[in-house]
Amino acid sequence: MAYPQARPDAHQPVKLYGPEFAADPARSYAQLRQYGALAPVEIAPDVTAMLVTDYRAALDLLHDDTTWSKDSREWMQTIPADSPILPMLGWRPNVFYSDGPAHVRYRDVIVDSFKLVEPHELRARVHHAADTLIQRFGARGEVDLIADYARLIPLLMFNNLFGLPDSYSDRLIEALAGMIEGTSPEEAAAANEAYTAYIMELVGSKKAQRGADLTSWFMDHPNGLSDEELIHNIILVMGAGNEPLANLIGNSLSRMLSDDRYYNTLTGGALTPQDAINEVLWNDPPLTNYSAHFPVRDVFFHGTWVRRGQLVMVSYAAANSQFDTSSLEVPGSGGGSHLSWSAGPHACPVKRHALLIATTAIERLTAWLSDIELAVPASELEWRHGAFHRALVALPARFSPITPDQAGATPWHNRDSSPTSSTRSEAISTERQPASAR
Repeated sequence: MAYPQARPDAHQPVKLYGPEFAADPARSYAQLRQYGALAPVEIAPDVTAMLVTDYRAALDLLHDDTTWSKDSREWMQTIPADSPILPMLGWRPNVFYSDGPAHVRYRDVIVDSFKLVEPHELRARVHHAADTLIQRFGARGEVDLIADYARLIPLLMFNNLFGLPDSYSDRLIEALAGMIEGTSPEEAAAANEAYTAYIMELVGSKKAQRGADLTSWFMDHPNGLSDEELIHNIILVMGAGNEPLANLIGNSLSRMLSDDRYYNTLTGGALTPQDAINEVLWNDPPLTNYSAHFPVRDVFFHGTWVRRGQLVMVSYAAANSQFDTSSLEVPGSGGGSHLSWSAGPHACPVKRHALLIATTAIERLTAWLSDIELAVPASELEWRHGAFHRALVALPARFSPITPDQAGATPWHNRDSSPTSSTRSEAISTERQPASAR
């Protein structure tokens, strides 16, 4: 689709939130490109930033940790202390907002600890989580795949991987949703407080008794995180792991259910969940605009002066869309790789784990509910508002009901969905240490 090429008013930053942006972000990105590689945007009421929309410029920024810092403390002094954007961009002593040796130290803890989660154990955990959820709605023959599946799978997974029982999951989802979608200072503050309380209980339980879980491995890593560093890195990993992963699963299911290339030939060579995930990462990244950076000095960057300490974000969606992704066989035929995992020293450290969870969750759902289809036209699906994410409000679907007493295997009676197979990692010795400690 061709968009008008008129340059927008330089004094009116383009809003990256609200119903207009959510309904058609591509139009906003096309408008922003008229500025060049960087453009002024408003990411929340009275909070502005420069957004990188050019692929080459994005790579230059993401790989340059000399010119650009992740430390947001100076910038924080320029916005209201109760801004709803602060839970997403406020400085904390964690891997996201650190530079240099501190960043390497935090990242090693995360990477080494996730290495202890074996792929077959992770897949079994996903099977158990998926089957648990499908049991809840399988007999109804209808489901909202966002509220009842995509948003719950990551919560069950990360809540469990960090060492808490499933009963804590509801608290986690409410807090994270409030942090990302809070529209008022009061909502944002309440969500941040609830999230912090959840993390404090988690850390307290693991201080009392270690387990074969990420929290314990973070605690015992030889890099020796302080209590404050431990808490804030867990907060970061949980937040970064849950919402984008839920959106990746939801967006991929939406693509599969609205495209005949996937379900029209389900039994005869249909495209796979991996294909859907790849298409989403190119065309509807679950995290669309993020990678907050701040120049350490005034810098002339790709034709635009950026002042020291100014917030600059990367639009993965806008950068990806510079390439022709219309052919699934050759995604990104323009010559690049998508930026949905970011790039450079701050690229996602657990990409393989996220891909395994998303792929397995989708495969499990479509295996049990092979005739699932959208319950409304794809054109009626509504996207959530917000500058950071690309996520559906709901994804209503229908299918032939399944029950525990029907013939053949079901989620109620299947060896892969038993709690014992999904929690085999609990039998791992609590003395098991991250790779750098051995």
